[in-house]
Amino acid sequence: MSDLVTGEDGLARPVWAASDPLLREYYDTEWGMPVRDERGLFERLSLEAFQSGLSWATILRKRPAFRAAFADFDPDAVAAFDDDDVTRLMADAGIVRNRRKVDATIANARATVALRADGGLPAFVWSFQPADTPRPRFSAEVPTTSPGSVALARALKARGFRHVGPTTMFALMEAVGIVDTHLVGSHRRASSGVWPDC
Repeated sequence: MSDLVTGEDGLARPVWAASDPLLREYYDTEWGMPVRDERGLFERLSLEAFQSGLSWATILRKRPAFRAAFADFDPDAVAAFDDDDVTRLMADAGIVRNRRKVDATIANARATVALRADGGLPAFVWSFQPADTPRPRFSAEVPTTSPGSVALARALKARGFRHVGPTTMFALMEAVGIVDTHLVGSHRRASSGVWPDC
């Protein structure tokens, strides 16, 4: 028994990535691949925060609108957003209109810019890469937090980041390749190059 589904292309994927074409494309090409640039990490951090309480498919479908609304997630541009921008964002039906998450994204852009003085967001986030990665065979074995995500959340909050709880940060770590939670047997397992022997 397995939580993997073999598609018509002969490739094994978890159930969540097996049927929706958008999720399948995301799983096959992006999820779990290393993201080491500031803008890329700021975007993933922002989208993970917006996803909290919603489905990832919803966020992916709105991703183009998010990019347009948040200046393609350029931290300098978002850090300069003012009250007029918040009003604009809260009127934008293309994104998730949650004031707390909008405010957090702007605050996180400012914190990202400030973090450059200490090596920058990528080096900071990747410094929490653990010594080992999970090896789940079934979806129920995939953790939702880890000691690393707890520590990352605490460290980011101390730097002024918001909406960065341990569960959201574990999802970020999965999405950007810091840990590999592809199910054993998936065609994507160990494909990132970060965990070649897992």
